[in-house]
Amino acid sequence: MVGPGGCGRGGAVTAGVFPGTGLFQRAAAAFAACVPVDPADDGFFGPGSVTWRLHADLSVPVSGLRSLLLQALHPLAMAGVDQHSQWRDDPAGRFASTAAYVLTTTYGDRATARAANDRVRKIHERVRGTDPVTGKPYEAGDPALLVWVHAALVESGLAAAALYGVALTPAEQDQYVAEMTAAAELVGVPSVGFAEGGAPASVAELDAYFAAVRPSLAASKSTEDIATYLIGMPDVEPELADVWEVLAAAAAASLPGWARAMYGFGAGGPARDSVPPEREAVRQVLGVLDAVYLGEPGVLEARQRLTLRMRAAQHEQHQQASGR
Repeated sequence: MVGPGGCGRGGAVTAGVFPGTGLFQRAAAAFAACVPVDPADDGFFGPGSVTWRLHADLSVPVSGLRSLLLQALHPLAMAGVDQHSQWRDDPAGRFASTAAYVLTTTYGDRATARAANDRVRKIHERVRGTDPVTGKPYEAGDPALLVWVHAALVESGLAAAALYGVALTPAEQDQYVAEMTAAAELVGVPSVGFAEGGAPASVAELDAYFAAVRPSLAASKSTEDIATYLIGMPDVEPELADVWEVLAAAAAASLPGWARAMYGFGAGGPARDSVPPEREAVRQVLGVLDAVYLGEPGVLEARQRLTLRMRAAQHEQHQQASGR
């Protein structure tokens, strides 16, 4: 349910004005604009974090699409998107907006990340109503809904990386979940323990959260519509349609079995395959997509800025570990 998020100190650039017409083109523009040139500090994670490493991984397009499919299974979250979002009118802009928000909170300095979250919180104040499926009221700022969106993003990042991306040790997986509680708290999740309603801080807590929330999840006509749209994606650039087909198959097949069952995937639903595409096949496609990104204005320079900062952090960590 995240709305438009800006990039750059003071919010000078917003997702709604990223140039380009296609989905990937506008996402690339968001990346180029949202990786800071001269940050005031290392932000809430820093270049030595697992979060930076995972959010820069080739598997990110798969995890992003997977998280959207997972998020749509919560009736109240779906009602907020369906009744207040303009994703049907400008899906590429919506994707760029979400990408801008994640990039800003990941790589931006603390002031920029807080500014982006302030904008999101103001948008959330207006997103409220009644879910026509359950008849229950909802508010986008409800901590329970914020935890749901957050948990879907974090769990999808881990799942996509495990299948198609960087190999993380169990300790690194726990570290990623723990680091990401900072992002949850920024957007309004209480800074309390998981048992008190805060964000999960370990893989075990993440698993426990999904086990607890599953009874409240359900598919509806709206979720089916958004799944069909996301998987078919008519607004993707024509030359990248085959790329999207592979990404969509990977995202859908990597969902938990219970989520696939809700959508009817593998049983005549919008994604028919029940077995995830082979790792190497998906990674080849992700590599093609990455090359397309690097050819867009400003993306190579932004990637280089991140790489240099991450290498410097790794060098410092090695020196500290060796006692120098």
